[in-house]
Amino acid sequence: MHLKLTESPLPQPSRLDDPLYASIAWARYWRLMRAMAVFTLICITVAFAILFYLHGWLSIHMYIATAGGVALTLMLMAALMGLVFLSSESGHDESIDDPVSKDISPDE
Repeated sequence: MHLKLTESPLPQPSRLDDPLYASIAWARYWRLMRAMAVFTLICITVAFAILFYLHGWLSIHMYIATAGGVALTLMLMAALMGLVFLSSESGHDESIDDPVSKDISPDE
């Protein structure tokens, strides 16, 4: 294993530690989540219309399962991607001290 002899600089503090910046960043995150909730409702409506067009009246359980599946999938995707964007924009990714990556040479 090849170890680096020089020490890397200390990680920078996250901008999320600043209450003003954190409130702005979280407000932007929740605005994204509200927009995705509206988009999810539109997608559920379209899925219902397609189901009705292709199959006519189905069991209420089919519509509940469809709504749950579409909503869970889209909202989970929005939440996770929103957190990725929040972490990247705020510099939180760079503020993490990872002792393992310091021991690994880029040549390996």
